[in-house]
Amino acid sequence: MFTIIAAWLINVAGRPFTEPQEYDEPNATVSNILAELRALGVQVDFPPSRLKSGSGEHVCLVLDHLAEEALKRRGFTFTRPKYPAEKPEEDGVMDDDAELTLSRVEEEMIEEADDEEEEENMMDLEALKLPSSHAQSEPSSKPDRILESTVDAAEWRLEVERVLPQLRVTIRTDNKDWRIHLDQMHQHRDGITSSLRDTRSYLDKLQEDMGKTLEKVGSREKYINKQLEQLIQEYRSAQAKLSQAKERYKQASGGVTERSRVLAEISEELEKVKQEMEDKGSSMCDGAPLVKIKQSLTKLKQEMVQMDVRIGVVQHTLLQAKLKEKSNMTRDMHATNIPEPAAGPLA
Repeated sequence: MFTIIAAWLINVAGRPFTEPQEYDEPNATVSNILAELRALGVQVDFPPSRLKSGSGEHVCLVLDHLAEEALKRRGFTFTRPKYPAEKPEEDGVMDDDAELTLSRVEEEMIEEADDEEEEENMMDLEALKLPSSHAQSEPSSKPDRILESTVDAAEWRLEVERVLPQLRVTIRTDNKDWRIHLDQMHQHRDGITSSLRDTRSYLDKLQEDMGKTLEKVGSREKYINKQLEQLIQEYRSAQAKLSQAKERYKQASGGVTERSRVLAEISEELEKVKQEMEDKGSSMCDGAPLVKIKQSLTKLKQEMVQMDVRIGVVQHTLLQAKLKEKSNMTRDMHATNIPEPAAGPLA
């Protein structure tokens, strides 16, 4: 798969390259791919044997360079992504509409609850009026005497304490009222002011301590730099020498890599030559061709004998035909030379 993709990319990059087949020599195919890659101007510092497996870092590197060359050949360029423009104003208008709708719904619910309470109160008043009017219409049958309560005072107080929480009127507060927000802002401002009054002294002390500490650190740093100036200079010179040594090592390793690549190519060619010599040597030492030649000569001799027999038969047949033709000719000649008998007298 790697060789097929590489061949296709090389063709796209403008270099003629035949697609490798299944029975081709892998070493030769990989060497041809690397040769085309060098022809495109790419530096290759690894042997062809790294590409035999068809996977790994070097395979990805080769495919990456070939893909770049193919894209350059076709004139493809990457463009910056374009993001859609956002519309925050419409969202803000929608949020405001939603808040207005919710506030209207809450106001309507509060108004409906107030209307229901007023209706209940009016019904209760009407119900209270009805018994009083009925009592006025009918004559009272109770005796005219002072009414006295028979309920215990302690039980009455307990009942009052039990019912008192239910008789309290609770006023609903709207969280969206600006007065509530203003009160909250004043409360938060007072809390921040009181907290700042308590923490300002601690912050000032902390700032003073940090300033003193920074001054001490700066003085210590200057002293250490002055004491270690000579060592720093030596370290810098050693660092420069190290960078030079690394550069020389890099150059030397590059030469070694190139020579190892050339050695690998020569070794592969040597293996090919050895394989060809072994094939030729085995074919020369083998007696099979000689046996085949002898068998062919024997067969030719047998065919020659058969041909001689056939030639003799044909010659004999031809001789008989000639003799027969000659005898016929002599017979015809004798027949023409015999005189015809004379005609006798008529009886």
